[in-house]
Amino acid sequence: MNAHTEAALRKQDDPLWVNPEIVLPLLEGFIRDEITKVGISNVVLNLSGGIDSAVSCVLAARAMPPENVTALMLPYKTSHPDSLGDAQTLARQLGIRSMTISVTEQVDPYFEKFPDMTPLRKANKMARERMTILYDQASALDALPLGTSNKTELLLGYGTIYGDMASALNPIGDLYKTQVWQIARHLGVPEEIVSKKPTADLWPGQTDESELGFTYEKADRLLYHMIDRRRSRAELERLGFEPAFIQELENRVKRSQFKRRLPLIAKVSMRTIESDFRYPRDWGR
Repeated sequence: MNAHTEAALRKQDDPLWVNPEIVLPLLEGFIRDEITKVGISNVVLNLSGGIDSAVSCVLAARAMPPENVTALMLPYKTSHPDSLGDAQTLARQLGIRSMTISVTEQVDPYFEKFPDMTPLRKANKMARERMTILYDQASALDALPLGTSNKTELLLGYGTIYGDMASALNPIGDLYKTQVWQIARHLGVPEEIVSKKPTADLWPGQTDESELGFTYEKADRLLYHMIDRRRSRAELERLGFEPAFIQELENRVKRSQFKRRLPLIAKVSMRTIESDFRYPRDWGR
């Protein structure tokens, strides 16, 4: 057995390893099928310069004709210039349409009215402002908004409800962050994007892992066993996970459940939407 084969086998033993030859056709087919079956031929997404939106964008450009994909760059005045530059570079490489629209002029008047706003409130406001632009452009372009939240973020609630977590369809929502990195390298996403520290670029110096207090790699391994394998707490501890870390992630998953579902509707009829009426998003055309 040569060294390359041995390394490949070791990689496949890792439960977080994804086989791109299987996963990529599924994700590209998902985008293509979900878009076209409702009589639409375009997708639009917010391209931040980060790895998640980059992977969603490349998948869309592979699934659809590049001219049917539009990327929106929506910087704020404190956004790092590299974020916009990396997003624009990727859009040019893919040959897709793109627009750059600053959100500064839209959110700053609101911030001025509430000078005591915390950085988190400002970040959520900007995330929702960006999503209103995305949905407006989706209407103008007769397109569906493509999501860019990965499985780790969705499980931990690390995102803004009706902000960056909103979309019509999400090709990477069942991939943990570490798996998104794997797919990104296979797709040839520029190294500048792959190697940068994950950040929502919400304020200068902000990074995901410093804000969360742990690494994505550590979180993904626990979440895989907790969610995908449904291990008990005793089993998780036997696997070597610290009890305090197990409790922290369990709490995050539980507290953020409201972000992963439609609004609760009080039941007064025979068939209540979401409770009893659970058809897919559409039946096709």
